[in-house]
Amino acid sequence: MSSPRPPPPPPSLPPSLPPGDGRLHLSSCCPRQLMKAMNKSNEHVLAMGACFNDRADSHLVCVQNDDGNYQTQAISIHHQPRKVTGACFFVFSGALKASSGYLAKTSIVEDGVMVQITSDTMDALRQALRDMKDYTVACGKADQEETREHVHIQWTEDDHNFNKGVISPIDGRSMESVTSVKIFHGSEVKSNGKVIRWTEVFFLQSEDQPGGLSDPADHSRLTEKVARAFCAALGPHLKLLKEDGMAKLGLRVTLDSDQVGYLAGSNGQPLLPHYLSHLDSALIPVIHSGACQLSEGPVVMELVFYILEIIS
Repeated sequence: MSSPRPPPPPPSLPPSLPPGDGRLHLSSCCPRQLMKAMNKSNEHVLAMGACFNDRADSHLVCVQNDDGNYQTQAISIHHQPRKVTGACFFVFSGALKASSGYLAKTSIVEDGVMVQITSDTMDALRQALRDMKDYTVACGKADQEETREHVHIQWTEDDHNFNKGVISPIDGRSMESVTSVKIFHGSEVKSNGKVIRWTEVFFLQSEDQPGGLSDPADHSRLTEKVARAFCAALGPHLKLLKEDGMAKLGLRVTLDSDQVGYLAGSNGQPLLPHYLSHLDSALIPVIHSGACQLSEGPVVMELVFYILEIIS
């Protein structure tokens, strides 16, 4: 079964599918982003993506076969029983008719789970999310209580167990537990058969602000301008950078009342002065403009870029 992928989600914890039960954990540190996603979504459909669940012993994956069709498989640990299966997303659809005889239905779609609910249940679910309250969806036939399954939506304390093993391409700094956002359709520049593409942004914590940014989405305009300037400055040099093995690049921007600047590097080393001179011309005006508009600070963020081959 094939279906459109859900949009990038607000930060959430991994969904899991123990036998007969389903759980979706939402991080209580980011309710504003969930509210924004809900307000922009179709009133009859609510899609939530999630990070990898390292507590599950198996995971749903979507595999394309030789015929070009997609099928769902569950990858599990060899010779071990499947107790908890991780999914990549949940989709709640409010199109289930009350006359169907079902309270709700669950089904696996690609590498995620779809929960079909009635419009009344959808309204109740949305209200519970707005109130940051836990909610349970009972699934199965209305007249067969003993065979019902449940999907539990639960708010949890912030989980810092993410971005394990991820390091900065600038200096090897660990990005474990650092909030990040994947960028879809971000800034990119093409040149000489190559393309440089912005793929992710990390919001680093600072010593003066242990909690980091309250809402990374508030800085989306600034990050987009910085990414666009970085791509434009390095666009003419993509071929040489790729040949020198610098396919993954990082740009760390610091905005503070006492310090405004940036670091750029690849493979744990700073970029050569030749590249930095071009970056200075493009980035410094953008960064200083962003510092003047900053309403809260300090802000330290790291953008990640990849140089890829253009395959025609």
